[in-house]
Amino acid sequence: MDDRRRRLLDWAAVLAVGIAAGVVLTLLGVPSAPLFGGLVAGLGRALLGRTRLTLPRPAGIGAQAVIGVSIGALVQTDTLRTVAEHWVSVLAVTVGTLLISLVAGQLMRLQRGISPVTGAFSMIAGGASGITAMARDLGADEQVVAVVQYLRVLLIVVAMPIVATAVYGASAGSGTVPVDDGPGWPAGLLFTAVCVVVGVLLGRVTRLPVGSLLGPMAVAAALDLTGLSQGAVVPDLVEAAGFLAIGLQVGLGFTRASLKLVGRALPSALVLIVGSVAACAGLGVVLSHAAGVTLLDGYLATTPGGLYAVLATATGSGADATFVLAVQVLRLFVMLFSAPLLARFLRPRSG
Repeated sequence: MDDRRRRLLDWAAVLAVGIAAGVVLTLLGVPSAPLFGGLVAGLGRALLGRTRLTLPRPAGIGAQAVIGVSIGALVQTDTLRTVAEHWVSVLAVTVGTLLISLVAGQLMRLQRGISPVTGAFSMIAGGASGITAMARDLGADEQVVAVVQYLRVLLIVVAMPIVATAVYGASAGSGTVPVDDGPGWPAGLLFTAVCVVVGVLLGRVTRLPVGSLLGPMAVAAALDLTGLSQGAVVPDLVEAAGFLAIGLQVGLGFTRASLKLVGRALPSALVLIVGSVAACAGLGVVLSHAAGVTLLDGYLATTPGGLYAVLATATGSGADATFVLAVQVLRLFVMLFSAPLLARFLRPRSG
């Protein structure tokens, strides 16, 4: 009983620190703040605790599923219609972004201790939360992946408004993403539960790689496109809990050795991130000319990460937010569904 009580108190302390850190980071405007809060709390517990603490598997599966539903709910009929109008150029730019990610990932693996899968997942452009959530299941070092992915997101969020204003002539207004609460949180909770249960079962029946994330994501997208969701989305608290759990899972897995590996990899990762962002901006110029949109639209559509910050900038600057969202969401789905195939291709053959 003493051990059980001590473990409950241990979890209570870690959760309290994670929630508090998430609230503070939210107030500071950090993207995916609950995930960062969980990562900070888990990292502190992993390095300071005498015993190892691990996130229960059901909690990890539930967190993956919630994130999958949250991503799937981004798909709208207008998104597909916009993609269909410019499908050749949008698809070409999406494939180009994937190739940039692969090249950067293979350069990342030159760093001692970084496997090909870890390098690729660290540099995949877009879908940071989804890639981080599936990293462990696909054989990547989730600690390295999480740190590098969110380093890119932070750099983009900080630099994007400056670049959009100084280079592309965007207005300096601070726009916000228009949020449609849909039918309210009870319907959102039901929508989330249905997508999680059906999606996880679908993933298991079809043996879909990382089915606990990709299954709910596919179900949520299908319900949105057929109109059955009625515009319901994952309630904010549920989504925050999912992000917190993934952050805890990653943070609790840190060791002193993995912390040293991350620190050693950061300088080269930073250079590769800057290079990838610049290359994606180049693709934005290509997309602008091919699709007949403005240079600002092309830049925001091809920015590799920070989706909600991108949409906020697009809305506040008068850019075509529908076009930007369409390209971003298509790339997000391509990256996440390609991840299992990339992992299988890059993993060393055994036997």
